[in-house]
Amino acid sequence: MAETDQITPRDWSSHPPYNHPPYRSTELRAPTKPLIPISHTLSERTGPVYGHDGVGPLDHDLTRNGARNGEPLGERIVVTGRVLDDAGRPVPHTLIEVWQANAAGRYIHIVDQHPAPIDPNFFGAGRCVTDADGRYRFYSVKPGAYPWGNHPNAWRPNHIHFSLFGQSLSSRLVTQMYFPGDPLLDLDPIFLASPSEARNRLISEFSIDATEPEFALGYVFDIVLRGRAATPMEA
Repeated sequence: MAETDQITPRDWSSHPPYNHPPYRSTELRAPTKPLIPISHTLSERTGPVYGHDGVGPLDHDLTRNGARNGEPLGERIVVTGRVLDDAGRPVPHTLIEVWQANAAGRYIHIVDQHPAPIDPNFFGAGRCVTDADGRYRFYSVKPGAYPWGNHPNAWRPNHIHFSLFGQSLSSRLVTQMYFPGDPLLDLDPIFLASPSEARNRLISEFSIDATEPEFALGYVFDIVLRGRAATPMEA
C-alpha cells in the first residue's frame, strides 16, 4: 500500500453503529464529531504486532493452558474456521486471540463480581495463528451466560470474543462469536446493534464434521474481514 492510500470507509450495512442507545455504554464512548480519515504511513503499516512469534503449544487449547489440578468444568467444544478477505481468499498468518467466561458465566477479572464460581482450571483466554489456508482451531468449554447490568434482568448470551491482528498494529479487528439457538440473542442489545442482515454472520454453525468423537462438540465460525459478507466488527 502506498503512503497516499486512504483508509477504506467502514461499510455500515455490515457493522454496528458507534452509538446504539439500547447498549447504554456506547452513548458515553461514541464519537460526537465526524471521524477524519488519515492515510497510513510507514509506521502504521510496519509497526510491531504482538504475539505472532510467541504463541506456545498450548495457547490454542483453553482446556489445558490454565489447568492446575485437573480439567475445567463444562461442555468441551472445538471452534474452527477460516479468516477470509472480501474475495473469499484465505488470510494466512493472522494472529487470533480469544477470551471468554467459564461454563458458569464468570471471567477471571477483578471487575467481574458476578456470584458464580471461578474455575481454578480455566484461564479463559488463548491465541493461535492462522495457517496457509487461513484456518484456525481452538479448544475450550462452552461459556455460560451472565448478568451485565445494562438494563433490568439483562443477560449476555453465550459468546466468545475474538481479536484479530494482521501484519501491523493498526490492523486489529474485534468481534464476538455466538452459538446457534441461544434464546438470549433476541434480547441482547450488543448482538442487535449489528444490522439485521448481518447478525447471522456472528452466529457459529454446529458441525458434526468438526466434532471430535468422545471429546468435544464442533462449531465453525468463518471471519470475513471486508466486503458485502463482512463479519460485523466492534467499533
